Parts: sequence; structure tokens; C-alpha cells
Amino acid sequence: MIKSLFPSRVRTLPDPVAPREVLAATEDLGVRLGGREVLCDVTVGARAGEVLALVGPNGAGKSTLLAALAADLPASSGAVRVRDRPADAWTAAELALHRAVLPQSAQLSFPFPVLDVVRMGRAPWAGTPLEDEDDAAVTEALEATESGAFAERPFSALSGGERARVSLARVLAQRTPLILLDEPTAALDLRHQELVLRVCRERAAAGDAVVVVLHDLGLAAAYADRVTVLQDGSVAAEGRPAEVFTEELLTRVYRQPVEVLPHPRTGAVLIFPKRPA
Repeated sequence: MIKSLFPSRVRTLPDPVAPREVLAATEDLGVRLGGREVLCDVTVGARAGEVLALVGPNGAGKSTLLAALAADLPASSGAVRVRDRPADAWTAAELALHRAVLPQSAQLSFPFPVLDVVRMGRAPWAGTPLEDEDDAAVTEALEATESGAFAERPFSALSGGERARVSLARVLAQRTPLILLDEPTAALDLRHQELVLRVCRERAAAGDAVVVVLHDLGLAAAYADRVTVLQDGSVAAEGRPAEVFTEELLTRVYRQPVEVLPHPRTGAVLIFPKRPA
């Protein structure tokens, strides 16, 4: 039943990913939704071996940009390319072999067991030689997200944080070279926020490109190779966290005075809102 989501005919496997290959990119991207310009002249690229964090205040266009990189949202102007092909040149079945997407919220109408939900991530590989990896991929994803303990429970019976981890496990089980995550830490406690970002780093170290929308600037500074700061649908800054996260920039973008300090032990960037003494 799950594998009927994609045709059962044999499909061509993706080409191997080269180090630092740009797996998805936008060029002068503009997106209009409901008659409103949500993104304007946005140029970004997701490279193999890197974690790219998209940050910015509410309404800045982070989720819209992620959807465009996933080829789930058409451009009003400019271009989106996935593995150097125009986004609209891909079929849904082809895209599913190249990129996996975690939306902000996961909605399921039926009480599927957790194990089946994670196994849904393997549907694109039906009819390919990699179909034989299904069981191993599911087991590995459950372990990576610490979801194995409730693998037999209905997805609908889980807490918000447990659902978030299972949804991430589904994405990991898909085993694509491009991983796109929209606020994966929003419902998670401290331990599992760190776990998710460590998984992102591990996937990048293995050669994948990871793009993650984050509100926690501290997590972005600690785990991202590059950050793109969005403001009112445009790129306010892009680069390494230590270079981009300045008091002047963040105060202006978030309209909230902040302090940027070095961690006393590691020297990593720490970001705090300025509060009265």
C-alpha cells in the first residue's frame, strides 16, 4: 500500500554526489503568494557536505525558500535548479530520489504505527536495486532519532516532540543526498534539539547537503557551516555564523537589541537578547 505512492517501474538511480556539489540552488528567486511578494531576488545554494541554516524573524520567507529549494513551490521570477536541472524539469518520483523534505507539521489521517510512517520514506526506492536497503534504513533512522522505543505505537498517539522525531526518521530513511528540514527542533526538548542538529552534522559529514530552518540562533551558530539571514523576503546576509552573526545585523533584522559574545571555552558565537540588568 505504501509503495503504491510511486510507480513500480524500475527507475534510474541518482548519479553519485561530488564533494561540495551544489544540489539545489536559487538565482534571483522571486515568489508571490496570494498576490504578495514573499521572496525577492534571493540567491542561495545547498552544497554537499554542508549544513546551511535559514534564519530570520517570522514572515521573513524561510519556509517559502525551503519549499522553493525542494521544487515544491514554483518561482514567480528567477530560477530554481536541483542538481543543475531546472526544478520544473523533474517529476515527483525523480525528485523523491534526490531530496527529502520535513515540513513544519506532519498530518496523518489514519493511525499508522510509527514503523509504517518511517517506512513511508522508503517508498521512492521501490523498483530500484536499493529497495533491499529498506529494513536497514528504517532501523537506522529509528535509532538515530531515538524513536525505536515506540515503533509499534500509533503515530496519532504520540506527543508533539515524539511526532517530530518520527517525522525526521522518515526523512532520514529516505536516504537522499539533499535533506530539507523546516523547524525540526520547534517541538523538542533540549536533549532532542541537540540530537537533531548532531544528526544534521553527521549527514553533512557523510556528504549530504542539509538545509534547515531554525529560530534558535544559538543552534545555528553551533552547528551550521553557513547561514542565510532573511529579512522581509530578501537576503540580509550570508556566510559563516561567526562572520554573519553580529550585534548590528541581528539587532536590525530582528528589531530587538542583542549581544553577541564568544563562548568562554570554545570561542563559539553566543547570542542573547539585551535585557535590563
